[in-house]
Formats: sequence, C-alpha cells, structure tokens
Amino acid sequence: MAETSSGEKEKRLNPHVNPPRYVLALALFAGALMLPGCRPSLPPSKPLNQLTPEEAAGRQLFLSRCARCHRTDSTAGLNGPGLFGLYRKKYLRNGAPANDDRVTDIIEHGRGMMPAMGNTMDEKQLQALLAYLHTL
Repeated sequence: MAETSSGEKEKRLNPHVNPPRYVLALALFAGALMLPGCRPSLPPSKPLNQLTPEEAAGRQLFLSRCARCHRTDSTAGLNGPGLFGLYRKKYLRNGAPANDDRVTDIIEHGRGMMPAMGNTMDEKQLQALLAYLHTL
C-alpha cells in the first residue's frame, strides 16, 4: 500500500476542501446577484432650478397632495411607493408599463391604499403633475 500525502488524504475525506471551479463560479455569480450595489443606479432627478413653469406647478401640486405618502428622492416608500425614477423604469411597481396612461389611471381612480384624486384636480393640474413626475 502506497503512502499518500496528508493533503490527498484530506481531499478523500472532505471533498469540499477544493470544490470544482464551476461551483466557485456559480457561488460568485449568485452572490453578485444579491448585492444591492450591483443594480444600475439612476441619474439624479432634474434640478429644481431647471424646472419649467408647468413642472414647477406640478411640483407644488405634488407637495400639497402627494408628498405625505410618496418620496421623490427615493424608491423607498412612506405610505405609498417612492417615485424616484418613476418614468425612467420600464415598469411600475405593480408590473404595469410606466407610462402616462397607467400613472393617470392610478392618480384618477386610486389603487390599494391610494385614494382616487380624479375629482380633485382639473386637466391642466393633472398634466402639470405628470410633467413633474417625469422629472424625477
């Protein structure tokens, strides 16, 4: 019987000492998917001093009617979801396309805990609010 080195004996007794390369690659890939910093970040919102008059009016409307539940500088929610990057993403949090029709529907008719706001603003105000939301 030939003598074996202690390293070879340990490999036989514990096959996980040197796992195959594909196991290491898979573990690194899975770990990278779980890191929050690996998600592409969005550029900052439009600076307030560059808002058009319509966007500024929409911001004032947002501050008076929406800001108590929605953040503009984060995707983290308050009582409702954060709206940072709302239109710069392909989908809304509910899976619907991020477009004016879907956002208008949610504003006008409500959704979940959000009350319907359709009877509280006119068309000009709604368009100003949408213009502001596009800047986030």
